[in-house]
Amino acid sequence: MAQTLFYIIVVIIVASYLLERILEYLNMTYWSDKLPQELQGIYDEKEYKRSQDYHKVNTRFGFLTSTISLIAMLLILFLGGFAWLDETVRQWSTHPILMALLFFGILGLAADILSTPFSIYDTFVIEEKFGFNKTTPKTFILDKIKGWFIGAILGGGLLALIVWIYQSTGSWFWVIAWGAIALFTIFLTMFYSTLIVPLFNKQTPLEEGDLRKSIENFASKVGFKLQNIFVIDGSKRSTKANAYFSGLGSKKRIVLFDTLINEHTVKELVAVLAHEIGHYKKKHTTVNVVVSLAQTGLMLFILSWFISDPVLSKALGAEVGSFHMGILAFGLLYSPLSTLLGILMNIMSRKHEYQADAFAAKNYEAQPLQDALKKLSVKNLSNLRPHPAYVFVHYSHPPLLRRLRALEGEK
Repeated sequence: MAQTLFYIIVVIIVASYLLERILEYLNMTYWSDKLPQELQGIYDEKEYKRSQDYHKVNTRFGFLTSTISLIAMLLILFLGGFAWLDETVRQWSTHPILMALLFFGILGLAADILSTPFSIYDTFVIEEKFGFNKTTPKTFILDKIKGWFIGAILGGGLLALIVWIYQSTGSWFWVIAWGAIALFTIFLTMFYSTLIVPLFNKQTPLEEGDLRKSIENFASKVGFKLQNIFVIDGSKRSTKANAYFSGLGSKKRIVLFDTLINEHTVKELVAVLAHEIGHYKKKHTTVNVVVSLAQTGLMLFILSWFISDPVLSKALGAEVGSFHMGILAFGLLYSPLSTLLGILMNIMSRKHEYQADAFAAKNYEAQPLQDALKKLSVKNLSNLRPHPAYVFVHYSHPPLLRRLRALEGEK
């Protein structure tokens, strides 16, 4: 049985890789050397060629990195790398929590170190070549260190808690672990912008002026209690622009990238904020949290059936069963269902984006939102003609042309 599970894991990994290559190939068939008719008025010939070049470079680079990752994973599996690491940590400690922390800590650190050269190339070569990168080597290094610190504290703490719950609660493991993860998720959703973001970026309240006044007037009009409007120094790392809504209840806030403010008119910015407020008014943030927690509950429920069976650990070459090896094997076996659930989440997310756009058009204006979306797409060199299959699997937002057509209907 263990050997059968091993080969199922191998098939899943290879199939996932092949699926991504097929989707990328389909996307490539939509590339064009000339500016397509439907993009005239959005891209000019020069910027369209830059966007095509940008996506070609990223696709080739993605193929290289994913192929190396596939080869590395298959080598680790067939050479018994996970079993070797399991034996190594057992020589240091036999305590279940310490073993799990050491096992996943070493795996995570090794994966991060191996991926760092690719991340450096992506940031300082590709993004630099196309005029996006503003990250300095110092910022890059500090981000790495901070990421390790947060992973150790939050990830390690949550892992230790889950292992303790498993050791202490028996058949009630999945219910209690689900409750713990739910509390952690809600806490992080509420306080992400106040606890995590400041470690990486500076957030300052939007200064008084026409923009703040216009935003406050719109918020008042639609009955949105707005206390926190912040500007984040996104230009510290990239010229790309964005805006987002975060938090729940009294902790909710709207965050604008400084790069967004610099590139858009007041009306366009209010339209973008109207879209973000639309997410709140339509309760999308709450729905996303609830659906995400439901998925976590399903995963833990299925996990509870198998985690105590040592066959999971033995599928990866371990001599004896352990929670950390069982979790790793289960995660690899669960990935097809995780991919399917991710696709369903993207379908829901795209629907939410249409609803937020419609809210902004109905309660503010459609035209400035359309103008803002066009500017953002051109500024970020977005692929405006993705293949429908690629959109179906990967896109959390509808492609620009579909959003523009939907907004036309709202006018």
